[in-house]
Amino acid sequence: MSRAALPGRLYQPVPGFESHLLAELRKPGAEISRLGSLLHDPSEPAAQVAAREDAQIAAQKAGGLDGAAPLPAAPLPAAPPADVFWHQNCWLEPFRVEFSSISEAVACLRGIQRNWAPCLHGFFRRGALIASKLPPISAKPRPFPWAPGESPVGAWALLGERVMIASARCSSPFPGGAIEFERDREGPPSRAYLKLWEALARLGKWPAPGERCLDAGASPGGWTWALARLGASVLAVDPAPLEKRVADMPGVDFLRRDVFALKPEDVGQVDWLFCDVACYPPKLHEWIEKWLASGLCQNFVCTIKMQGDVGSADFETPKRFARIPGGAVVHLYHNKHELTWMRSA
Repeated sequence: MSRAALPGRLYQPVPGFESHLLAELRKPGAEISRLGSLLHDPSEPAAQVAAREDAQIAAQKAGGLDGAAPLPAAPLPAAPPADVFWHQNCWLEPFRVEFSSISEAVACLRGIQRNWAPCLHGFFRRGALIASKLPPISAKPRPFPWAPGESPVGAWALLGERVMIASARCSSPFPGGAIEFERDREGPPSRAYLKLWEALARLGKWPAPGERCLDAGASPGGWTWALARLGASVLAVDPAPLEKRVADMPGVDFLRRDVFALKPEDVGQVDWLFCDVACYPPKLHEWIEKWLASGLCQNFVCTIKMQGDVGSADFETPKRFARIPGGAVVHLYHNKHELTWMRSA
């Protein structure tokens, strides 16, 4: 068995937003590895999968590769840009392993750490054998409140019949960057609460009973519902009303007003500021800067809405958010055409 570190990092693109990742990497004409976006279609007949993989292995051997797929050309530099956000997961320390047997591949991973998540884009049968011999990672939906454990979750994939690429350290605390929660299909008026739960799980912290929260752009009330359910006191602000069942929850006060006309001193001290307003990113950044200058809040979760296609999307404002001390910009698994800025005291 041979193992070698690889330069740079490996990014799993957000499915459907590969062009955004390429724009951030400043490689408009580059090829992007399809690792993480070419996932196995479970509806594909097993015999069809097997025939395709057998043909792939045979073609590689015929080309003298002995089942080993080549690495993507033009690897990323050793010091990649810090302002890369459009990825589901980033493999921070990738390495390549050539192994002679399933047991050898398993021993290599287990010798590093316990938790490993497969990210297969080919060789599914062989990958399933390796995965079956590694300690299991639960994929069941999580209740909330919940935070990931301290043990890191690595990622691995097969490049060939006897070649693997892996990284013990990844940017996401969730296996493959994905997390599902136990959904409430009756209480919340929308599914927006899922991205709030994910952000709080990543922070490992959430409002405690009695803490005061500002929910800016609250209508119809998905985030307000989630916060009030935690026992927090919520001031919900929006020009449009909350759904009545959310407005009637204990601890919820509603102010019908334009969020950005609201000054920090109009609200006073809050423990948390949440914002899911549909607006241009610079307008959000300007408003948040006022709150930071006021010192009236230390914990923030804000959605940065990225209107437009890759040619017109604002890539500069998320970088400005990322430069705020103590904060981070991420693309959550439950985000769509948006990013999330988080900061916790």
